[in-house]
Amino acid sequence: MSMRAGSARRQRLSTLVAVVVAILLPLTGCASLPESSAPQALGTIDREPTSEGPPPPIANRDPDLLLRDFLQATADPANRHLAARQYMTPAASTQWDDAASTVIVEKPDTLRESRSGDKATYRIRARKVGELATDGAYRASDDLVENKIELTKVDGEWRIDELPDGVVMDSTAFARSYRRYVLYFVDPAATTVVPDLRWISVAKVQLTQKLLSLLIEGTQPALAPVLRNELAGPVALRGPITKANGDPDGVGIGLGGVKIDFAGASALNPRDRELLAAQVILTLSGADILGPYVLLADGKPLDDRFAANGWTVADVQQLNPATSARNQVGLHALRGGGLVQFQDNGGITPTPGYFGAVNNLRSAALSQDGQLVAAVAETGRSEQPRALMVGTYGGNAFPVATGSTITRPSWTSDGSAAWAVVDGERVIRAINDRATSTVSVQEVDTSALATVSSGLAPRSPITDLQIARTGVRAALIADGKVYVAVVERRPDGHYALTAPLPVAITLSTRAVSLSWLTMDTIIIAREGNVDPVNTVSVDGSQPMPQTSRNLTPPVREVSASPEHQYVADSRAVLELTSNPDGGEPYWREVPGLGANAVPVLPG
Repeated sequence: MSMRAGSARRQRLSTLVAVVVAILLPLTGCASLPESSAPQALGTIDREPTSEGPPPPIANRDPDLLLRDFLQATADPANRHLAARQYMTPAASTQWDDAASTVIVEKPDTLRESRSGDKATYRIRARKVGELATDGAYRASDDLVENKIELTKVDGEWRIDELPDGVVMDSTAFARSYRRYVLYFVDPAATTVVPDLRWISVAKVQLTQKLLSLLIEGTQPALAPVLRNELAGPVALRGPITKANGDPDGVGIGLGGVKIDFAGASALNPRDRELLAAQVILTLSGADILGPYVLLADGKPLDDRFAANGWTVADVQQLNPATSARNQVGLHALRGGGLVQFQDNGGITPTPGYFGAVNNLRSAALSQDGQLVAAVAETGRSEQPRALMVGTYGGNAFPVATGSTITRPSWTSDGSAAWAVVDGERVIRAINDRATSTVSVQEVDTSALATVSSGLAPRSPITDLQIARTGVRAALIADGKVYVAVVERRPDGHYALTAPLPVAITLSTRAVSLSWLTMDTIIIAREGNVDPVNTVSVDGSQPMPQTSRNLTPPVREVSASPEHQYVADSRAVLELTSNPDGGEPYWREVPGLGANAVPVLPG
């Protein structure tokens, strides 16, 4: 009997131990993963914030500190700026129109006007650096903002009781909450897509829907007369956007791909279907929304070639403007008044034909394919001392325009025209007819440059003008300031520069030269010894000084492609070079060109 009782106790003890172990195993670091659990690739886990809502204001906050916190909270646009409304009284929250405007400020000051008992009045004074339109379009600014804010105590806590309509946010909070995204629309010739920048603050799981909604809404107003949108009526979204396998959850996160059905797309011709795919795929892929992209037209594959596996970025790469921007003809330069080519082996040779044989060239530009050259030459005459020469690479050239000054020429990507500014005001296009080998000159309408309502309208002289490789925008320096204008082709075949947008407006010295770095970024050389080279986006956002290591100012000229950036300073031509040790990049001299040379790249 005693042995049977001992066995029973041991059995009960073993059962108890087994239960305890079963409970503790999942809590220990040595527990095994359940065999039935599917593995998840690193980097695909959804780490979106929880939906618990924004944090409330800090308790017992003094009114000036509460206002500073408020300027941080306004950078969260979710639920009609719920995070910011928590800092208001119920009445102020109801009356505040957050959609009136969105202003980004830098280094705000909170200045007390009065404070007594449960009432306080403050002024927020700050430097305005930009503003956002309702579609996320950014516009640079350099102005002062001053708002009067009334506060009162509610249950012992200070809250905003009166404030102007519109959102004012601190630039540091804007940088944390918002990200720049690129929408793509079709160029007038339907040969490429063109970037249209937007700033958005949205959770990753909502980003795919948001970007497609913005595509459906169309371009910014200034670009509407120029660009086409294949994702416009009668084409529309049909049904929900899902992962490639039809799962509606977590679209745009990880490697699940995207499936989109377009109503009305079955009526598009094959080329327009391809352009639609390029708009969507390049927009989504640029936002790190990964493929495959399963695109349907009224429930059937948009293109049967991609019915099985979906589209990839490579399938629309030929329409990506970054593809055509690559320099395929190498570095050239003007040295001693003639055009020379820098060889891969480090040798420097004059180019064949007229442009390599003369010694009177002041500036030059190559067409994208390297077959055409436009250059400004000295005529030797007291009147009309400059001439714009156009010809073939390795062949002859002839003058197409003369003037007291002529800016460095700039070619469109297809080589159809070279643009230049004569005498600081007259913008011309030297139109090349490859079929007849003739060149004609056409005046460009610049009247819209002077009709801008703000005091930031371009003023003559225009000292540099460079056409974007897409042909849709032009970057120019007018009276030392930098602008980006829209290149609009009129129904009669003539062109106009419209909608000038000031960019790099915070530069403290005059700009002297600029070049297109990418489709949406400009590189600028300016006067002075401090940060003489800068970059800025076409919307004026993200101004960024570039390294000045090894530069000897003044920097006279800049010429760039996405792969290579060159400047001419007071002693040499230099290329921006990555540091092999991972440190700060630096400018490295291009050997053999000398102090008076200037770099020449296609464009």
